Amino acid sequence: MSRRAVVVGAGLAGMLAAAVLADAGVAEVVVLDRDELPDGPRQRRGLPQGRHAHLLMTGGLRAMEEIVPGVGKRLLAAGAHEISLSSGVLARSPEGWLRRWRREGPVMLTCTRALVDWTVRAAVLEHPRIEVRRAAAVGLTGSAGRVRGVRVSGPDGETDLDADLVVDASGRGTRIVTWLDGLGLSGVRTRIVDSGLVNASRVYRVPAGAERFPLTIVQADPYVSRPGRSAMVMPVEGDRWLVSCGGTRGGEPPADAEGFLRYTLDLPDPIVGRLISGAEPLTDVHVSRSTSNVRHYLDKAPHWPEGLVVLGDALGTFNPAYGQGMSVAAFGARVLGRELERAGGPDAPGLARRVLRGAARPVDAAWAMAVGQDVLYPATRGGRPGIADRAVTAYTRRMTRAAAGSFAAASAIWDVTSMRTPPTRMFHPAAVLAALTGSPLPALSGPPLTPAEREVLDGLDRTGA
Repeated sequence: MSRRAVVVGAGLAGMLAAAVLADAGVAEVVVLDRDELPDGPRQRRGLPQGRHAHLLMTGGLRAMEEIVPGVGKRLLAAGAHEISLSSGVLARSPEGWLRRWRREGPVMLTCTRALVDWTVRAAVLEHPRIEVRRAAAVGLTGSAGRVRGVRVSGPDGETDLDADLVVDASGRGTRIVTWLDGLGLSGVRTRIVDSGLVNASRVYRVPAGAERFPLTIVQADPYVSRPGRSAMVMPVEGDRWLVSCGGTRGGEPPADAEGFLRYTLDLPDPIVGRLISGAEPLTDVHVSRSTSNVRHYLDKAPHWPEGLVVLGDALGTFNPAYGQGMSVAAFGARVLGRELERAGGPDAPGLARRVLRGAARPVDAAWAMAVGQDVLYPATRGGRPGIADRAVTAYTRRMTRAAAGSFAAASAIWDVTSMRTPPTRMFHPAAVLAALTGSPLPALSGPPLTPAEREVLDGLDRTGA
């Protein structure tokens, strides 16, 4: 019997889901998206955060490689940068500057989000059974017991597209709760925690001689009862720096060029502003505000229809400041692939429920990390820190202070932030001992620059800071 799966959304989660469906032997995989998809690594309208910094962490890259073998090599060949968390990052944490280590640590890839999406999409569409159609999904067909397909809106009105399995990967703008209501499945709980984060980003040409300058970040400080403010200089493809600023409610970065530079210089360390003051801007400042944490607790629904899976941002989305979204999308698609392999087909009884519950686990881990920090900002809406939050915060601060001079503590933080291990890694005996012992080295008074890097910074600085 011919089988069809319909994926709603041609973003990262949707294309990875399409890949695992085709690999599982589904005869026809139709991906629906309302946007005209670019034929290269360019920004598209349906991805408001696409112009800002995205980090592809080790854990997420590994999951992507399972689904689309060789995707990492494709990204590197297209100009992405491989950054070592142990040695290739200058990071000022809320507890001060972190040391760089010569020992091996996890890596991440940095490039524009447009390059990630285009590279993955191009690789996935090499599969002959996958087709992308420009169309808007407006609802589900079927019943509360089984979804039978998608209602599609086109130039000639609405039509029904039948499917053995529907995957909602439509992202932050999902209408899944409304669609379930239309099937008679109501009462899904949704939680929103909104720090009011505003992102402002600008692209610069990498100055001559600065090609190997480390990724540089001044992190937001959630512990001082003031709005969080941060900035990052990240190398991307095309000999460019993507510079992203982020500020929570009350500390938002401005959209004008002069204010953007001033914002970076007013941070606890002015290093980002000093770097970009001598670099050539290639774009205007782009601002976006779609940054709240939103969790649809679909996995907790008492009844769930066969034939419907929800992945990626449609299940849970996070403040993008924490760099989790792309990895969580890959984890969810990997769950779908593994469950399809076990079940033997997209219409197997119980498949949709098992995928939903499996995909929810990495969503919950990312949610706890993002919300646990966001609730500390004074103007956050939708949550305040409880006793457990404050206990975790105290321990995290102690671990971060230790990481300034303890490789064991730094390794625990890298493993969790790179998403190659769950947050429980922070409570392994060696990590706890490192946190309790503290840093054996004195705190750094400034960024840990090599002499050559210091020369680059001083040569670029036009601020006198």
